[in-house]
Amino acid sequence: MTSKVTPITSAQHFRSITSSSTYTIVDFYADWCGPCKVISPIFEQLAAAESKPGRITFCKVDVDAQRDVAGTYGISAMPTFLILKGSAVKETVRGANATALRTAVLSAAADAAKGPAKSPGATFSGAGKTLGSGSGTAGGSASRPVSGSMMPDVGAMLSSPAQFAQGRGLPHAIIRFLGLYFTSLFSLEPETAARDSPFAVKGQSGGARVGTVR
Repeated sequence: MTSKVTPITSAQHFRSITSSSTYTIVDFYADWCGPCKVISPIFEQLAAAESKPGRITFCKVDVDAQRDVAGTYGISAMPTFLILKGSAVKETVRGANATALRTAVLSAAADAAKGPAKSPGATFSGAGKTLGSGSGTAGGSASRPVSGSMMPDVGAMLSSPAQFAQGRGLPHAIIRFLGLYFTSLFSLEPETAARDSPFAVKGQSGGARVGTVR
């Protein structure tokens, strides 16, 4: 079975562990320490049962190999177990006290379960895109300018609505409909007025096709 206890290899490694988990349970030990060897299996069992990625992590620090880490927390006796929340010490268990260690670990696990799990910061290697940029990169998409045909010519629509109504597309059809509607609404001969209206679509022979959308 793979151990859930991470051996610390450097001060930087230790900082990365504590920053990626809500709680870190640390076993400060020495190879020559008899009590350390006695309680080590219990620490392994607790790690196997309670370790949760981003919430609670178990690690061990050889005080002889990682003097900087041990010195940071003033470790002077082994074994010493620290319950860290982030980088702050929440509880300390000195000696091979299995009951105290188990109580401290279970308390930390219960508290860690209440909040969201931490996750390592993600680094994006792809090139970023600026809004409105004209060229794309692999895996991205280039922005496209709005085609002029998609936007109605407002000036032409206002200055000569009847001529504008002869065009194609939804804006032209709307103007054509409104022109024909109001032309026939106030006429005694609606059909004749609509046929003779400048808003009627002109056919190739010069005649008018009332309300035809091309």
